[in-house]
Amino acid sequence: MEFFMDPEVTFGNKALEVFYIVMGLMSIYAGIRNYRDKTNPARVGTAVFWCSLGVVLALGRWLPSLVSGVLVVVMVLPAVFGKVKSGQASADDAPTTQEVAVNYQKIGTKIFIPALCLGVFAISGALIPGVGALAGCCFGVVAAAIILFVYSRSNTPLVFLNDSERLLSAMGALSMLPMLLASLGAIFTAAGVGGVIAEMVGAVIPSDNLAIGIIVFGIGMMLFTMIMGNAFAAITVMTVGIGAPFVLIFGVDPSFIGILALSCGYCGTLLTPMAANFNIVPVALLEMNDRMGVIKKQVLTALVMIVFQIGYMLIASFMMLG
Repeated sequence: MEFFMDPEVTFGNKALEVFYIVMGLMSIYAGIRNYRDKTNPARVGTAVFWCSLGVVLALGRWLPSLVSGVLVVVMVLPAVFGKVKSGQASADDAPTTQEVAVNYQKIGTKIFIPALCLGVFAISGALIPGVGALAGCCFGVVAAAIILFVYSRSNTPLVFLNDSERLLSAMGALSMLPMLLASLGAIFTAAGVGGVIAEMVGAVIPSDNLAIGIIVFGIGMMLFTMIMGNAFAAITVMTVGIGAPFVLIFGVDPSFIGILALSCGYCGTLLTPMAANFNIVPVALLEMNDRMGVIKKQVLTALVMIVFQIGYMLIASFMMLG
């Protein structure tokens, strides 16, 4: 209780910790439910994955680092060997076509109001000191659940719990990839990968040419995002390695360059299966036959956008410097 009673800890962080505990318990529930599902061909591995994740989410703040690390290793082993799957019990919870039709007639487009709650509460939380966008988004989820209960009294807590488990089981181990990739960016930065990249790039391109620096920075952001699956993880490393010594050193606006560099990274997001939440999870949820189907539809858009973003960065930077 020391953490929750500490006056130095903001309300937002305390609220987030409560939500992490709830998410951990939901993950453990997913593990237990899959273990009890006799139709799941990998119920033991699935249970190990979700229960290990649940313990880390719920108790991670208080667990020793070594214990958390061991649990993460235990968690990823079933995923590596393809032993995280879903059974028929989860699929049976999906609403029938008749239920969908009846609910649409009753609710109509008002169904978008709960979804909007997440964005509205996230923005509100970001504007309130001591709360933050992430905590605000969590409160938005609670508000959305209340609104859905008002829409239909059949939306009991058990329905929300089972539907959450169904969604987790449908995504499987891929649901963890965004979090692992985000942490990878911090690890790369701490390991000095940015400095290594700077040395490698400096040996190839001239340090006194802004145009070449911008082109390499933009393309590097796209490629490194494809490797890491996350533009926010890539930009820290690429800014240290290329952005600062080859672009920002000329005196261009860092906020301007940073925004456009992120946009270049997003072009890489469209092209990689590592961005699982964008490109692989939809394949699983929509039961598409082509695992790379989403990416294939985005290739042309990504290539056009990277050329536009780099061109925009070049023109605006030279205009900025006179």
